[in-house]
Amino acid sequence: MQSIPVDGTRLGTMTCIVAPEARIANRDTGEVRKDREGQTVYTVGVAVRQDGRRASIIEISVSGEPVGVVEGVRVRVTGLTAFSWAMGDRHGLSFRADAITPVPAVAPAASRKGGDA
Repeated sequence: MQSIPVDGTRLGTMTCIVAPEARIANRDTGEVRKDREGQTVYTVGVAVRQDGRRASIIEISVSGEPVGVVEGVRVRVTGLTAFSWAMGDRHGLSFRADAITPVPAVAPAASRKGGDA
């Protein structure tokens, strides 16, 4: 599997569209996937949209539950890496990140009404 670092700052706006879900390692037993340190691995569905382009949907795996990441929240993805994979005649890319965090909401600028003197 080839590892490809991804510059997340060039991806544009990223929004959580599927809240974090624990990855399942074994569907028969319901066992959850763990990383090398024993943390649960979560998957987050993220819509990525660059200015003037259509949105793409990617699923990103991350160790530990991303706190504050819920559907509809803009997110920041740190340490994003893509991995190419192949299984028989199927192939694709999977994504992993060091962290996924919510982007703090920007307070709207206060509007001035009337004639403040």
